[in-house]
Amino acid sequence: MRKKIVAGNWKMFNDISESCSLVAEIKKNDATIPEAVTVVVCPPFPSLAAVSSVLQGSRIAVGAQNMSEHDQGAYTGEVSWKMLKSAGCLYVILGHSERRQYFHETDELINVKVKKAISGGLIPIVCVGEHLEEREKGITNQIIATQVKGVLRGLSEKEMNLVIVAYEPVWAIGTGKNATPVQAQEVHQLIRKLISQLYNWQIADSTTIQYGGSVKPDNAADLLAQDDIDGALVGGASLKAGAFLSIAAAADR
Repeated sequence: MRKKIVAGNWKMFNDISESCSLVAEIKKNDATIPEAVTVVVCPPFPSLAAVSSVLQGSRIAVGAQNMSEHDQGAYTGEVSWKMLKSAGCLYVILGHSERRQYFHETDELINVKVKKAISGGLIPIVCVGEHLEEREKGITNQIIATQVKGVLRGLSEKEMNLVIVAYEPVWAIGTGKNATPVQAQEVHQLIRKLISQLYNWQIADSTTIQYGGSVKPDNAADLLAQDDIDGALVGGASLKAGAFLSIAAAADR
């Protein structure tokens, strides 16, 4: 059975104090999280260690929003897998559309980071997704196929078993727009088929594929009820404990 995972990407919001207050509230109400659902919070780098400390003894895991492809060295401003692990991280988001758009990350670079994360003992949440103009041109499938093949290139079956894929239509991130459950399911089904072609159906069927793109409490249940949607990568709604927990609860329906 595929794991159901709901992760909160806090992006560049919340200082250390605000981050600790938010996770304390989430932890206080974690009894509402279904046993079958894994919850991950991904604060900004400065808050990781403090948030990990607050969450000790809870079922809630900690992830980072990005990492370097290098182990160490003279790379000013970069953060390595070892630093993330020492701060309490188990997960790391890689290839988010904002990293692609604003920092020009390519499928090739993301692929290197995925391999580095796995070798360092982190679980990568690897993002793919098309822009609005690409969907309007009818080339969503080609874009998704190129990205999936690019970011997973060269991964062994053992490594692939550790990967989480997140489909995030770029046109639905922070815009208030959202893919319909049918639209989201179609792309998730495509991603699973692509993984089966790259590996085999057993691996494809066991891979967790999250949906990310303006997921909110009022649309989470319909999205997460789709056959190939195994969880959510939540943006703005993850900054409110009640909304985030509501989405986590919907993942088990």
